[in-house]
Amino acid sequence: MPLKEEFRTQGNFLFKHRSYLPLIIVVVGLAVYIYTLSSENITLEQFNDYRIEIVFLIVAFLGQFIRAYSVGFAAKNTSGRNTTVGQVADSLNSTGIYSTVRHPLYLGNFFMWLGIALFTANFWFIVAFFFMYWLYYERIMYAEEEFLRDKYGESYTVWASRTPAIIPNLKNWVKPEGEFSFWKVIKQEKSGILNIFLTIFLFKLIAGYLLYDSFSIEENIWTWGLVGAVIYYTIIKIVQKTRNN
Repeated sequence: MPLKEEFRTQGNFLFKHRSYLPLIIVVVGLAVYIYTLSSENITLEQFNDYRIEIVFLIVAFLGQFIRAYSVGFAAKNTSGRNTTVGQVADSLNSTGIYSTVRHPLYLGNFFMWLGIALFTANFWFIVAFFFMYWLYYERIMYAEEEFLRDKYGESYTVWASRTPAIIPNLKNWVKPEGEFSFWKVIKQEKSGILNIFLTIFLFKLIAGYLLYDSFSIEENIWTWGLVGAVIYYTIIKIVQKTRNN
């Protein structure tokens, strides 16, 4: 199979199964996290010191913000979670954040998972994360762009020729055409904050009980972060169900 078709086939496959990458990052990252804590003899006091971890959380929240902003201004039936039906794009997003970068959702994903990767405090795992993310999403972005090129032709080519793929060029900024949909963000991104806090909580819970005899999860700030995230998620689900009835 020619490379062009092979890349597109691989990209479509990875697009439909792209939710598995976070699982790989979490499982491998947790193992690396435990190894790093053990090998560097990190004390319980150091383990419970969350000041630098707040910086990592901010990095993850930056990614969530980029995703939320992108989804909020995106046209209907674009930028969705179409993992089973494949690519969907009823229109070409080219204004707002899409005027500065072609794949803002994947830029957001990168920062979200970079925040988690930073928790391992392992330089080589963070480097490996960069390369794994690049190789994984390169194929997905290629398949998406071929889909958009086939569907929108010259209009896509013109937009893509002036818009970077993943590193934003703020000089290209064009005001969004539509209005920001807060409700759309809530529906599509409600699990993002929960997933961030849940992942951090699992890291601290498993590593804490494996490595420290006197560890108490009740005294860890991330426990309360997860509680808040669960409450937020539950409220959103109730409101969403009420609106749908």
